[in-house]
Amino acid sequence: MESPSAATASAAAAAAAAKRVQIEKAHNFMRQYRDPESRELKKLSANQFMDVWAHYDKDGNGYIEGTELDGFLREFVSSANATDISPEAVTDTMLEELKSCFMEAYDDNQDGKIDIRELAQLLPMEENFLLLFRFDNPLESSVEFMKIWREYDTDNSGYIEADELKNFLRDLLKEAKKINDVSEDKLIEYTDTMLQVFDANKDGRLQLSEMAKLLPVKENFLCRQVFKVSAGLKYTFAFTCVPSKPLNPSNFNYYR
Repeated sequence: MESPSAATASAAAAAAAAKRVQIEKAHNFMRQYRDPESRELKKLSANQFMDVWAHYDKDGNGYIEGTELDGFLREFVSSANATDISPEAVTDTMLEELKSCFMEAYDDNQDGKIDIRELAQLLPMEENFLLLFRFDNPLESSVEFMKIWREYDTDNSGYIEADELKNFLRDLLKEAKKINDVSEDKLIEYTDTMLQVFDANKDGRLQLSEMAKLLPVKENFLCRQVFKVSAGLKYTFAFTCVPSKPLNPSNFNYYR
């Protein structure tokens, strides 16, 4: 049995460690995700990835941009240093050079900002969760998108509800031959995380424009302003242009 003095010392050590983590979060949010010896990034869980995204996407607009991007890059680089230097040690000149190289490598659509899929390519994550962001072959058209939408909007409500989204994610992982590695609890965690990320109006479901950010389309008219409202008329109009042919699971060709 542990002696009172040993228990007190253990509690004090735990409290000190917790305080150290809080200090690191305040000064450099990324440092907590690096190995203290090697300074390499540790593999992030779905929830940890969501914490990083929410921390730097401060205005919640779905992008890390402007001063948010500057802050992320300063902390990302300084956290890798063997000595705990401040993010402010990264000078403006260094930051501009770093940003240029970083955006060339990770800003796939060259819009000058980082979306969640681009961040997912940078940070090490659970392999299965990362697969949900890797769409190497985006859909050719919004017609293909609407076929998939109709397949998973099983109650024809005009929204992808949580259970419908979970079925969609299950099929993506199944196509990637990873479904046997994912428990039901983990799939629920992934679904909850995806809703946190893509459910912009926080109603617990995805509307057309929100789903369009999750499922990439080369020429995506669904992200235009007209589809950012859920008026039944607009939803019905979009569906009149879509053939009623059922979705074939082989259409999931993102990983081939």
